[in-house]
Amino acid sequence: MDRFIPASELLPVTVASALEESNLAISADAAFLSDVPTIVPAVGLPLASFLAAVLVLLPLQWHWRARNIPTLSIIVWLFIVNLTHGVNAIVWYHNVEAQLVVWCDITTKLDIGANIALPAACFCLCMHLERIASERQAKTTFTDKRRRMWTDLAICVCIPIIYMAMHYIVQGHLFDIVEDFGCRAEDYVSIPEFFIMWLLPILFCLGTFVLSGLAFVHFLRRRAIFARHLANSTSGLTPTRYFRLMAMSLVEMFWAVIVIAITLYFNYRDGLRPWISWANVHSDFSRIGQFPTVLIPTTELRWTYFLWWTTPVSAGLFFIFFAFGADAVKEYGSCIEWLRRVAIHRNDKNAPLAATLPSFCQSSPPQSHFIFVKTSKPESDTCPGPTDSKDSYPERPSTACSTTSTFTSPKHPAPCEASSDPFASSESSSYFVAMSPPARCPISLSQSECTTPITLA
Repeated sequence: MDRFIPASELLPVTVASALEESNLAISADAAFLSDVPTIVPAVGLPLASFLAAVLVLLPLQWHWRARNIPTLSIIVWLFIVNLTHGVNAIVWYHNVEAQLVVWCDITTKLDIGANIALPAACFCLCMHLERIASERQAKTTFTDKRRRMWTDLAICVCIPIIYMAMHYIVQGHLFDIVEDFGCRAEDYVSIPEFFIMWLLPILFCLGTFVLSGLAFVHFLRRRAIFARHLANSTSGLTPTRYFRLMAMSLVEMFWAVIVIAITLYFNYRDGLRPWISWANVHSDFSRIGQFPTVLIPTTELRWTYFLWWTTPVSAGLFFIFFAFGADAVKEYGSCIEWLRRVAIHRNDKNAPLAATLPSFCQSSPPQSHFIFVKTSKPESDTCPGPTDSKDSYPERPSTACSTTSTFTSPKHPAPCEASSDPFASSESSSYFVAMSPPARCPISLSQSECTTPITLA
């Protein structure tokens, strides 16, 4: 049999060595380029998580006022999971050290709870929308609202908590630490694992599709009067809000079904592990798996990236549906107005005192203004005449006055002598005083008839 002769033996030594050096350089460049797709996304993982956590909080105020527990549950779960993923990506960036064990125990359980909390919340939301669109309940009483609240809390909060506790049954060891990703929950892939971890989320997704279909059928039956039907249902929903909630639930569930299908494929493609006994499954429970990215196959690494990005994408879908509606835009305006008032109030506090004092210097031409004043009851039945002493009308210093006032006598002046008319001197009279803009001169009072001293009311 002919022996294969490599090309390096047929070429001179110098040429062979040159080829070897070039091959080493090419392999080094290839290794560097192969690391680029891994390093670049790893840098953006925490940024994407924190951005998604912030975006999902923007529609919070409107849903809080509406007391919509399913949407509030979606907001809370997406915020928590994105926040924990961002922290994990920072802590375990380019390392797989077994640290923050308690943190990992908590965050892995929250990941497990979020897997069922989002489908459960969408199921509750579609159940409520289907009930509103149907004719089974024309009016919503306080008892109905209370019953619905407890039902939503049981499905959106209690079931995820039970689900997180049941994960211990199929938890082979504590958790895994993947480089650049952090803590990952571990499942003992088996038949019990499918029924405990995946059956209920699948049922919630299917139930969401069924309820959405029923709600759409109800809409087709009364599409001509659907807006009036929503108004009579006392739900506080408009057709725009109704269909926005319905569309969000459907899109989130389509996305959840895709994620579940891909997850099941990657988990079960190598077959199921035998469930021998409880002791066998939990024999090495305290172990922490550590997986550097250089040891992870390319396909598995891509799947890890895809699974990690599902949470920011879910938050982005929720943000798209609720961030650009009329209610959200109104909330943005209210927030901007509040920030503007806070900023102005702070600037006013920091401003010097002289800047807040009024200025009496005006450059505009004088203009007359009228104010309404009243006269008090005279102390005597007689009034000083024009020839009386000037002490009857005490003068004000000219420096304390900044305006010119012209007194206009009333149409019916007060009598100087006692009158039989009970209203002649017991009631106060109304006067109009013409006020001119600031001028450095004393007040002048002109009267043509006998009047009483005036006081500003």
